[in-house]
Amino acid sequence: MDLLTIFGLALGFGAIYFVMYHGGILNLLINPIAAVLVFGGTLASTLISVPGDQLKQALKASIFIFFPKKYKRQPEVIINALLQLCEKAKRTGIDSLQEDIGKMDDRFLKEGIQMLIDGLPPDLIRDNLETEIVFIRRRHNANSSVFRTMGTYAPIFGLLGTLIGVVQVLKNLADPKTMGASMAVAVTTTFYGIFSTNFIFLPVASKLNALSEAEILSKEVMIEGILAIQAGDIPLILRKKLEAYLAYRMRKSR
Repeated sequence: MDLLTIFGLALGFGAIYFVMYHGGILNLLINPIAAVLVFGGTLASTLISVPGDQLKQALKASIFIFFPKKYKRQPEVIINALLQLCEKAKRTGIDSLQEDIGKMDDRFLKEGIQMLIDGLPPDLIRDNLETEIVFIRRRHNANSSVFRTMGTYAPIFGLLGTLIGVVQVLKNLADPKTMGASMAVAVTTTFYGIFSTNFIFLPVASKLNALSEAEILSKEVMIEGILAIQAGDIPLILRKKLEAYLAYRMRKSR
């Protein structure tokens, strides 16, 4: 469970509630009609613009903002795993790593070690694994783009609700009793659109991007480790190489 995500949600909702409560407008901003327009319209536009399979995949991926450990691995854990493989390869040979493949839960690492055991040249191993990274990044970007799309549509539907509310006000100028309800729709749709975009859709997209980059970095470390094992590096040299590469990539990303 990602406590920062939970804390951010609690803090955001708490801040909104505090301001609305002390402003005396808490009940005014709870408007089912406005919610249907903004969230229903956003969902409808998303269904039109995004393929169904991609939408399902994006919704599944959104779970990882709460459980990021299923989405990424700590670099130190990966380095230690590669060091163990390196020690075994130096002690009993690369072919002995075959029995470790079944114990690995990372498909990317499995494929890399299998290519290593099969004796593929280093350039081919790197090309194959880097190509896999390209497709992983594309898949992850597609997931986050779904939420960015929602974040684009939501404020537009908020503006649309405002226009509808204004039209209703102008239509019923002679009936002051109905003007309040019309203005409520006009104001609350804008609130829902801005709130959902900046507090739900765009933050989810940003979090998925951050998790994706962390996973890509871990796989890049795997590539360097696999090639170092093939080159016959000893565990001490391997650790220094991976730590230096990790530090370089993290500096470069900033």
